Amino acid sequence: MKAMILAAGLGTRLRPFTDNRPKALVEVAGHTLLEITLARLGSFGIREVIVNVHHFADAVVDYLKANENFGMHIEISREEVLLDTGGGLKEAAWFFPDDSSHGDEPFLLHNVDVISTIDFARMVRFHREHQALATLAVQHRETSRYLLFDQQGLLCGRRAGSNQNTELARPCQQPHELAFAGVHVISSRLLSMMTEQGVFSIIKTYLRLAAQAERILAFRADEYYWRDLGRPENVAQAEEDVKRGVVSL
Repeated sequence: MKAMILAAGLGTRLRPFTDNRPKALVEVAGHTLLEITLARLGSFGIREVIVNVHHFADAVVDYLKANENFGMHIEISREEVLLDTGGGLKEAAWFFPDDSSHGDEPFLLHNVDVISTIDFARMVRFHREHQALATLAVQHRETSRYLLFDQQGLLCGRRAGSNQNTELARPCQQPHELAFAGVHVISSRLLSMMTEQGVFSIIKTYLRLAAQAERILAFRADEYYWRDLGRPENVAQAEEDVKRGVVSL
């Protein structure tokens, strides 16, 4: 199984940490966010990874080279212009198998600026057992942007913004509001279904495909530790969590 780490963002919310380095190289308890993510993937047997880069791209390349890719096969997808999550994945699609000999092999897509104890193996099993096109790790917690799922756990819309504007991809009675955790399991056949061009969020693709009755499923990750590391105060809290033994790196 392969994976992609989304690490190309500017990390503006992490300033001043990202004034002179990419967010992937910001540290928590002496470990970079990129190292933490790679170690988590490696612990589930993933050895082939592609990382997209943009902000201080060469620093990421040099860091990986200096650490011998942490014993993994790692490719780099350079983005001259930030492509967002969907555009970034589409740019890196060449890395994932698209021939019938591999079947509909899923891969894992992971934000570099989140830390969690989500069980990837369980999530992949869930994805396969439910024959999903994409499976999204979600939690019941407060956020400024919610994904909406029906009673069967199928994506049906989103709600975001200060006015909590609702966008429904298909009819949905009493949708569940859930917060996305930045971890996806995606069937490789989705790559050929990405008709969007240029800069776009993968959520846009998911909503379009959900409207076409494709199976975009929620994987409930409420029981796992999870933290967004997009702000300095969140990094500080994660370091405190490590010290207290709440999570290990």
